[in-house]
Amino acid sequence: MIARRLLIGLFVMWGAASVIFIIVRAAPGDPVTVFLGPDASREQIDRLTAALGLDRPLYEQYVSYLGDVLRLDFGESYRLGRPAMEAVLERLPATIDLTLTATAIAVIAGLALGLLAGRRPGGAVDRVVSAATIALQSFPTFWVGIMLVLTFALGLRLLPSAGVGTPAHLVLPAVTLALPFTAIVARLTRSSITEAMSEPYVQTARSKGLTERQVLLGHALRNSLIPVVTIVGLQMGALMGGAVIVENVFAWPGLGSLVVGAVANRDYAVVQAVTLLIAGIVMVLNLAADVLYTRLDPRIRTEARS
Repeated sequence: MIARRLLIGLFVMWGAASVIFIIVRAAPGDPVTVFLGPDASREQIDRLTAALGLDRPLYEQYVSYLGDVLRLDFGESYRLGRPAMEAVLERLPATIDLTLTATAIAVIAGLALGLLAGRRPGGAVDRVVSAATIALQSFPTFWVGIMLVLTFALGLRLLPSAGVGTPAHLVLPAVTLALPFTAIVARLTRSSITEAMSEPYVQTARSKGLTERQVLLGHALRNSLIPVVTIVGLQMGALMGGAVIVENVFAWPGLGSLVVGAVANRDYAVVQAVTLLIAGIVMVLNLAADVLYTRLDPRIRTEARS
């Protein structure tokens, strides 16, 4: 199973590399004009175009680009004057901190809300949680971030509105990033708990004299975690993509602000490096989720062995 997933992952990485190569070159504008400005001479433009390899046919650029990627050479950032991947890896820890914090918030809050809603389906708590999760998934992330800044930073003055330096700076961007994910975990947990509570093994546990709390936490929740684990692995990759917007709202110095600047300046190397890095991280997270899913569900483990 792992070998099959790795093989699929190679095709995914090739697809990601190809798509981003085409997209950045199809976008309006070119890095030479952006870097030199409108007053550059023809000689300066031709010299920089040749230095960046943009004077060659597109298929030659593509083949050369794939060859460089296979050698783990992601090119030089003409804007930063250093290797693109070096600049990307320098910003990666800030994005990882934000993503992991948002994931922890979403999993804890989502499981709690899902347990409360699934314990008594159709009750008042279930209806409130269902309405809240639908709202959280409907609001645009950037709007949620702005509302949190207006409320907790400018209105109540409890938290900083932007920047980095203290744990307090992490709260608002992490909560903003976590809210839609919280809704997903809560809805999935609620559905799994509702289904599990009607299973025969739950009735058996009740007949043994276990309390409702013991039945819920010790039996129903344990089996309900299987789909939740899968969605957490998948959503962590999506969170890294969503961090692009959140990081710019809160001036968080991660990959998001780096790639927005790179796109604005047509810095092909940085955009391509960020895309490939995120694609690789998503692939690894998906593989880890598949392996953990196999460990949690004995039925899948039996099928894999057979």
